[in-house]
Amino acid sequence: MTIFIASLFLPYTVNFPVDESHSRSASPRTLRATPGAAAPPATTTTTTATTTTTTAANAAVSLFERQTEEKKVGLTPGATTEDERIFAPELAKTTNKEALTDQFPPIADRLHPLTESESHSPTWGSAGSFRQPKLKAIAQPSPSILKHAEAPSTVVPREVPRPVAFHAIPPREVFSRGSMASFSRGDWTVEPAEQGNGGLRNAVRSANDAGYLQDKLWVGTLGMPTDVLSQTTRDDISEKLEDEYKSLTVYVSDSDFDGHYTHFCKTILWPVFHYQIPDNPKSKAYEDHSWVYYVKVNQAFAERIAKNWRHGDSVWVQDYHLLLVPAMLRKLLPDAQIGFFLHIAFPSSEVFRCLAPRKELLEGILGANLVGFQTDEYCRHFLQTCSRILCVEATNEGIQLEDRFVNVGKFPIGIDPTSWDRRREAADVEHWIQTISERYAGKRLIVSRDKIDGVRGIRQKLLSYELFLNTYPEWRNQVVLIQVATSTTEQPELEATISDIAMRINSCHSTLAHQPLVFLKQDLAFPQYLALITVADALMVTSLREGMNLTSHEFVYCQDGKFGDKAYGSLILSEFTGSASIFKDAALLVNPWDYRQCAEAIHTALARSQTERQQVWERLHAAVLQNSTGNWVKSFSETLATVWHEQSAREALAVPRLDVDALVSRYQQAQRRRLLIVDYEGTLASWGSPRSIILTTPQRAITTLTELAEDPRNIVYVMSARMPEEMERLFRRVAGLGLIAENGCFVREPHAETWQNLTDQAHTQDWMTSVDTILAYYQERAEGSWVERRHCSLVFHYGSAEDRTTASRLASECAGHINDACLSMGIHALPVEGALIVEPISTTKASAAELVWQYCLNSNGNETPSPDFLLAIGDTRDDEPVFRWANKLESSHAVEYAMTVTLGSRSTEAKATLTQGVTGVLSCLQKLATST
Repeated sequence: MTIFIASLFLPYTVNFPVDESHSRSASPRTLRATPGAAAPPATTTTTTATTTTTTAANAAVSLFERQTEEKKVGLTPGATTEDERIFAPELAKTTNKEALTDQFPPIADRLHPLTESESHSPTWGSAGSFRQPKLKAIAQPSPSILKHAEAPSTVVPREVPRPVAFHAIPPREVFSRGSMASFSRGDWTVEPAEQGNGGLRNAVRSANDAGYLQDKLWVGTLGMPTDVLSQTTRDDISEKLEDEYKSLTVYVSDSDFDGHYTHFCKTILWPVFHYQIPDNPKSKAYEDHSWVYYVKVNQAFAERIAKNWRHGDSVWVQDYHLLLVPAMLRKLLPDAQIGFFLHIAFPSSEVFRCLAPRKELLEGILGANLVGFQTDEYCRHFLQTCSRILCVEATNEGIQLEDRFVNVGKFPIGIDPTSWDRRREAADVEHWIQTISERYAGKRLIVSRDKIDGVRGIRQKLLSYELFLNTYPEWRNQVVLIQVATSTTEQPELEATISDIAMRINSCHSTLAHQPLVFLKQDLAFPQYLALITVADALMVTSLREGMNLTSHEFVYCQDGKFGDKAYGSLILSEFTGSASIFKDAALLVNPWDYRQCAEAIHTALARSQTERQQVWERLHAAVLQNSTGNWVKSFSETLATVWHEQSAREALAVPRLDVDALVSRYQQAQRRRLLIVDYEGTLASWGSPRSIILTTPQRAITTLTELAEDPRNIVYVMSARMPEEMERLFRRVAGLGLIAENGCFVREPHAETWQNLTDQAHTQDWMTSVDTILAYYQERAEGSWVERRHCSLVFHYGSAEDRTTASRLASECAGHINDACLSMGIHALPVEGALIVEPISTTKASAAELVWQYCLNSNGNETPSPDFLLAIGDTRDDEPVFRWANKLESSHAVEYAMTVTLGSRSTEAKATLTQGVTGVLSCLQKLATST
């Protein structure tokens, strides 16, 4: 069985060599100037860059040597001079290469795939450290809402030149014609990609090493513009990646990918999923209408997977870039085993509903068999959102759709301890541990590493640190906060604000020998990062919202004291990260907006004794080991396989039509007694008005039930959502008939005059009083709706409302309101067609059926044998518990034969289906009645 792992970016990309023939005749990079501005001259940029790099590296080396020789202990260099040279990426790469190649060549080979779980990848369209095609300046998506639904080729005609508006994205670069040609000929090499989800890649690699994912195929893009590549080059790259790297390449046009990734994913989805509604006046999020590009890229992924899928394969779709792929795949491959996992946070329904294509996104996710999230909170948000926006039934296990069930679960991702143990043994890491330890000897280090965006909370962190320094002056000369920050998009206002705070902190609290804040607007090389979290005294994470902060996991694991002279550092963690649910109170959980709390957390982290820090760290370390990448992959894969088999067994296409003749034969062969439980509305009679108490049962049904009940070996029950008095009026002419009313809350045995109430009436009155107020609120806002009060349940009817769409939305909100506020009361709200039913959780038709079964076993002492034939017929979701109960009776051999029958073609646990509706049910029952 092959597992397709669909992620927007492949873990591999390609690197093109420099074409000497073109480098002499034309500059390899020509910046596209802003309209009206003069083009920059084609100078020897490469030489200048090389000179600058060499100078910086030499300066850094000399600084290392000078500082070591002089042994100046306790001095913190300035953030804009020596510190930036200490962490110079060029020097780091050189040191890393030499250390691994010369001293530890076997380890270098093994560690090559390991990356930081949350590495800061370059902006799409810029080659980073590789030589790749740059993204050409392309027209932005149309600002006209009238063209929202048009195809991208119509929205943005490539033949028609138009002004380019650069906003919220880096400047575009293009190559000369000769340079473009060099990308379509000559050699190229496959390299580990800089783009993508490092945590996912580490998880897949470690699972592969452990034997969990032996047969896998990555599906994704190359992470670079590909329009300039010839078809031959594309085919060659695809063939090599598939044959040698088990990767399927997805090609889309550069304009489609830019509209999908830069505009829809990063400008709309990412902020909304992190509670940042892009509605400020300067935002252009809702002007470009890039939804069409998102659909196109998702469709390309679905078609690529479907083309290579074989029966028995499974598909794992990863993250918010591909929300539509599950449903698209379900349409192409109805029987496929599809799992979806969201690595980022999932917002509350009030935030998610701000998205224009909210229904399409939810329906896309629900194409999967299993939907996974990082925390229980995100699962709950997703279930509530589906219930309120799609008006579907949400349970603790998942979403019940009309034709199938979708399971929802929590699967927190982590890190791979084994790989980190090996990586920390490398000489380059040891070098950086020693360098940083000497540079900050005698200081207490607080480390932070974030992207500069609106959700990482860098501003809140710096303000909290400033408050800490003002509140606890005794720590001013002892503590250094090293904040590593990298830009992901152009956010000049945020960067300016952060810079102002950083300058204010250093202006107020710096001395000639000490600077309390080192702000590095750059990323770190992997060995630098690993060394920094090893020698730190604390890690501070103040994200305003984050799926799972794996940096905190990596910090905890590196604080075991095996490397360096520090151990058991404290973790200061935002309560709005998924990792907070993993570490719980072992971490110093903070609200990033509560600056006083954050400042106190810093003081607590620094003031803890060695014993206390070790005790807390041991709890953190245990949590890291329990939530490793291996456990994540194993748990998700096993759960996906289990739920797929369960759902396949309930698929409507797998449920055969009822063989009436075979049923009659088993009915005749029954040696003891027979138990028949049949639903009323929609099964024995067509649906009628719940307000009506007029006899609506067809004479044919009355006659058939009478004939069945007259057989002394038959025990016949009719179940319904109607109240007991209604059931009595409907079936008063059928002697010896058992009745189940209000979906199992009331039971009346055959020949009995009184009803048995299976609920606590006092408790029922209490919760009804509370729910009445909620229902009245929504009823007032849905003109034409009304509330039906039953003995043990309440029904909010909105089918006859004047504005059915608005009433349906209000009913969904009402369901979420009741389920949130009244869960402790043991009730839930279930949406049905045109109504919302509020009823007890513990009392169902199945609990009433179990009472009926006990009656069959205990009636007349030991003189009457137990039933050996059981038939249950129903047509709605309310009847599924009865089907489940009857099937379990047969599987446990409590009854010799049990047949469960549903009507129509929906997902069910019944063994058979009848497609003729009420007529088919009555015909079947008549054959049973006349067969003896």
